[in-house]
Amino acid sequence: MVTIARKVFVATRLPKNTGVSAWVAMLPPRHGNGRLQGHVTADIVIIGGGFAGLSAARRLNALDPGLKVAVLEAGVIGEAAAGRNSGFIIDLPHEVSSEDYGGDTITKNREAIDISRSAIALARSVAEEQRWGRDIFDPCGRYSVAISDEGDRHLIKYAQGLGSLGEEHRLLDQGEITSITGVETYTSGLFMPGTVMVQPAAYIRGLADSLHAPVSVYENSPAIRIEGQVTGWTVSTPQGSIDTGRIILANNGHAENFGFFESRLLHIFTWASMTKEFPPSLLAGDRKWAATPALPMGTTVRRIPGERGDRVLVRSRYTYHANIEPGSGTLRRAGAKHDEKYRARFPSLAGVPMEYRWGGAMALTWNSVPAFGEIENGIFAACGCNGVGATKATANGIAAADVMLGQKTRLTEIFSRFDAPKPLPMQPFRTIGAKANLAFKEWKAGAE
Repeated sequence: MVTIARKVFVATRLPKNTGVSAWVAMLPPRHGNGRLQGHVTADIVIIGGGFAGLSAARRLNALDPGLKVAVLEAGVIGEAAAGRNSGFIIDLPHEVSSEDYGGDTITKNREAIDISRSAIALARSVAEEQRWGRDIFDPCGRYSVAISDEGDRHLIKYAQGLGSLGEEHRLLDQGEITSITGVETYTSGLFMPGTVMVQPAAYIRGLADSLHAPVSVYENSPAIRIEGQVTGWTVSTPQGSIDTGRIILANNGHAENFGFFESRLLHIFTWASMTKEFPPSLLAGDRKWAATPALPMGTTVRRIPGERGDRVLVRSRYTYHANIEPGSGTLRRAGAKHDEKYRARFPSLAGVPMEYRWGGAMALTWNSVPAFGEIENGIFAACGCNGVGATKATANGIAAADVMLGQKTRLTEIFSRFDAPKPLPMQPFRTIGAKANLAFKEWKAGAE
């Protein structure tokens, strides 16, 4: 261990969940790992048991099976942001330009794809090892769907960009996408086979439970204090503490609660609703499909089959909350918007109401780079997913493990070229700007 300066970082607040995630509600109650109690030691402590933290733990164990790693999760595994995800582990960037398609653009898109596919490779390795079924891990691909002329044009341009990258895809006309979705709302679609769909809460539970000694996962054990010692750090929880030489911060926007990345993280919430189960005969088309919108800030939809019936997930609305604590009113307003989008798309399900509504936090940076790297002597960050959390957070965790252990990989090569997160405008201009920007983008997405 190296000598470090005596510093103290204290959490100013702990994560809070808004609404009930359907993904968690549909699973049996979790009987997971206990709290951290008393004083222990570890080679590495990971703060956060979501996509980033558990992926980092998995990667560390693969690189050095002798490392004693401790993962601290503030709540129950799968119930925080990771279990509130929509379950898309996406391999392709949301935006690729076919215009002025120069070498630099191709390089950046290729790097983004490599980042995403590193996440998919880790997820696939766990699924194969644990012998998960398609109810947890399904390499089924995804659709991007349009319901307007502008959306149709965007999908054509996007397909041209994918062609320039040599990526497999297939454009679908209105009849083809109708036969899949069972509704006539969508005017065109684009199928991309590389996306993996997961049941996010089940995936995160399974990833945590795949870890074995000397990796320990502690639940209901929020890190509340990080204190520098002569030759390392002590991480304290309400009922215990850990002495360690190195730390990975994998708590996304909550890293700012410890004083890291101050005024560099935008705290955005995305909102989702899921229906009650309904007889499959009520909705034509395939019983399982997943679609992202043609235009940014549009509406994501999934149809999820089950033994007792099917469900539909609708995700739409993005809101900014500087304190990472949206209220019940925000959830209610988002739910009203979901109902509007749902009724417009699925008239045959008019009698099937929503059963669950929830919000999930994500952290964005102004220049769309991860909040990543060694930020104090022995403290490494794997935060700032910038959306597409299942994909990017997983890759952030893998890259943090690689950097910490001195591995030179394709991921570390790419991450080494990222700039630092840019400072955000001071308040109140930050809040005014963030809310105005989100409102404008939602307006621009229109019916999509």
